[in-house]
Amino acid sequence: MFAAACEWVNANTPKDLTNKTKMQKLVYNQVREQFGLSANLAIQALRRVCSNRKTVKQKNRNLRKFSPTSATYDARIFSFRESDWSISIKLLKNRVKIPLHIGNYQRGILKGQDPKAATLVKRRNGDYYIHINLEHDVPDRFTTKKVLGCDLGRVDICHTSEGDKWDGQKLKAKRNHYAWLRLILQKKASSGTRSSRRRCRQLLQRLSGKEKRFQQHVNHVISRRLVDKAATNGQAIAIEDLTGIRERTNQKPRSKTERRHSNNWSFYMLRQFLTYKCVLKSVPLILVNPAYTSVSCHKCLHIGNRNGKSFRCINPECLNRCDPDYQGALNIAALGRSINTPGGSGLACRVSFGVREYIQLNLFADGCGLGGFPHEQPVQDGDNLGLLKTSSSSIRPAV
Repeated sequence: MFAAACEWVNANTPKDLTNKTKMQKLVYNQVREQFGLSANLAIQALRRVCSNRKTVKQKNRNLRKFSPTSATYDARIFSFRESDWSISIKLLKNRVKIPLHIGNYQRGILKGQDPKAATLVKRRNGDYYIHINLEHDVPDRFTTKKVLGCDLGRVDICHTSEGDKWDGQKLKAKRNHYAWLRLILQKKASSGTRSSRRRCRQLLQRLSGKEKRFQQHVNHVISRRLVDKAATNGQAIAIEDLTGIRERTNQKPRSKTERRHSNNWSFYMLRQFLTYKCVLKSVPLILVNPAYTSVSCHKCLHIGNRNGKSFRCINPECLNRCDPDYQGALNIAALGRSINTPGGSGLACRVSFGVREYIQLNLFADGCGLGGFPHEQPVQDGDNLGLLKTSSSSIRPAV
């Protein structure tokens, strides 16, 4: 009924209406009478419609159908009792008391807490779960000049500026394994005998979610180690802001397998895990522009040649060779240190296709204290910020 009420509200109210108070005055009584929801559940349905409309408007997407998968509860219709480890929630007709089947880890988290909100979730297999929201007092973030740069990728899931890395080949092999299994079972589920088709559908149901859970475990382990190390050493964490990278890369002609590998890259999940773990540990998290970080030499700041896992600087005074992911992590760390420097961050760069020149701010070298080689004199056609120019042969696409 909760999802049906949300769907009805979305269809019978102006599409641009996102104010909860105005929507409540408009359809509150009709929702209660038509769907039999309690007063608070009706309010929660209106709030969900408003919040979903705001989200799709920000992301420039279309609002999808409200599926009957979850319902939101607040302190008026939800309560938690630690004495017998149970919850009390309001349903359509009455309020019911439900025991919690949880482990010692969850009991330790809930002990001494007074949760004020929860979400009742229905899984695909018909099981019900309750997601209890807890509030924690988080100390203020500490200030530091030390930054741990993290380069995110598919070959190496994460490569830090201190040399630590997590290889992504095991994860890639696991994804390929599940993709092959799904392909074989889906083919057999559409042909063959009735018993074989039924068995294949059962196996597909058992496989559902396994790849996602494995990926979540890997990202949890990586984010926990990064945050613990940064908190111990008093460092901030700098990562790349990869927003929109799938939309950009999907426009390029690629094979079906390459497209699957790219779309399965869970960089945003790792970013979300880092975000909330950094908040709990009071570690600053910095997002930087990823452009040119893996193809710019961290010693002389010239753009070089990258081929897979090898990088070669084309500056004759440098000729540096190193791992491009490690180099990207060093540049990301330098950008994180200069993120609040007046005049902008150091690796802000642009390519003028008319005269074939690469422009770079010398603030990156001077402001971050990085060692390097003498640079050329500032050019006159820039932004009067001490811009540098290199040869057109060193121009490479942004990463």
